[in-house]
Amino acid sequence: MALQFSDIVEEARLSARALMDFGESLFSPTVRLGVTGLSRAGKTVFITALVHGLTRGGRFPVFEPFASGRIARARLEPQPDDAVPRFDYENHVRTLIEQRQWPHSTVDISELRLVIDYQRQNGADRNLTLDIVDYPGEWLLDLPLLHKSYEQWSNESLALSRGSARAPLAKTWHAHLAGLSAEAPADEQAALAAARLFTDYLRACRDERFAMSLLPPGRFLMPGNLAGSPALTFAPLDLPKHGAAVEGSLWAMMRRRYEAYKDVVVRPFFRDHFARLDRQVVLVDALSAFNSGPEALVDLEAALGGILDCFRVGRGTLFSALFRPRIDRVLFAATKADHLHHSSHDRLEAVLRRSVARAVAKADTSGAEIDVVALSAVRATREAQVARGRERLPSILGTPTSGEQAGSETFDGNTEVATFPGDLPDDPEALFNGAFRGLSSASAEKADYRFLRFRPPRLENDGPEGAALPHIRLDRALQFLIGDRLQ
Repeated sequence: MALQFSDIVEEARLSARALMDFGESLFSPTVRLGVTGLSRAGKTVFITALVHGLTRGGRFPVFEPFASGRIARARLEPQPDDAVPRFDYENHVRTLIEQRQWPHSTVDISELRLVIDYQRQNGADRNLTLDIVDYPGEWLLDLPLLHKSYEQWSNESLALSRGSARAPLAKTWHAHLAGLSAEAPADEQAALAAARLFTDYLRACRDERFAMSLLPPGRFLMPGNLAGSPALTFAPLDLPKHGAAVEGSLWAMMRRRYEAYKDVVVRPFFRDHFARLDRQVVLVDALSAFNSGPEALVDLEAALGGILDCFRVGRGTLFSALFRPRIDRVLFAATKADHLHHSSHDRLEAVLRRSVARAVAKADTSGAEIDVVALSAVRATREAQVARGRERLPSILGTPTSGEQAGSETFDGNTEVATFPGDLPDDPEALFNGAFRGLSSASAEKADYRFLRFRPPRLENDGPEGAALPHIRLDRALQFLIGDRLQ
């Protein structure tokens, strides 16, 4: 009964906030765009490139309002939420263009307000406020915890950790877990050790060598000011099939802290930020999954399914705007398309479309629009034909980051090289079938793609005021996300 009452209270809070947002949008049309993605997917680069292109005159031929000249200008304005950090756009631009380095990854929520002055198709002058909300994808994967008990989460986490790909990474944590009894008296040191080893296991799963994606609780990997707090000091336990958490037991302690995590971390994020979004883009570093093998690809599919399940998707109506906001457009974007020759871009898109197919099928009846695209918000390479004997191979040219290796060669960060990235399979189903069957021989080897990391490009005119950042299909993403709101 208490759970039902808390749900009612939470819905009342959401409705009150929705009414406030709706009233403001009557005077100033606003779209709240959520930008998220799992680790190393390029969220910061995506937002920086989007804002730079709109404010500095990027090349967006597919973004109709921009290409037709109906957008007069786009300008930054102070963000509306005083308690949310501002997205550090100016420093990120300098890092990309002047230093030719990639900005640091997202570790917390941030926001940026962009106002677009445009002319409607009927000739009237209007403006659209675009509030961009940047948040880590790991936080998104926490939302399903709201509907899971500690016992459910613990059993699911343990089952996942005992799979063939994860078990070696969880070995130390599993050894500690074997010495714990859920029904033993609560022990602070045992809880601290379990939480630390569990976090080490999650961190190992996220390492680029394995590139696992399904890693809740997200704040364990980016604790911020909650580091060391009881709300982040819990872990799964081997629970008896029959029995209950006795007051004063380790089981009861872990359950209480799990519930505190939901109250302190997950619910405020859902209420104050996530539930207010209108549009959403989910960035996916599918190439890292290819690098790490079939298990990582399967894990990515499960994570993407969990992400889409979190969204309140559906066609926007007056009722939903007033009382129950919905996300009416979701874009899944495979990033780093510039690491492949353009002949493989459609294949990259097909692999991502296959990865989200099951999740998308659930949303089809809601009226929401969902699309998939392969893009590169900042294109770090260009294409060329390279001779190898009598063959001419479709290749890419770029400057690998300092310390990047290919075979026995280590790059200095200044030398441009040509590389043949290989071809993705024509049929993504073959790749997934191999992954699902656990093949580790020929089929798995064919799915093992190795990609260099490249520095951002050198622009013709240095400095943030200079040339537009090159991209691949960023304009297509913009057309899908906000093109309809600029008609």
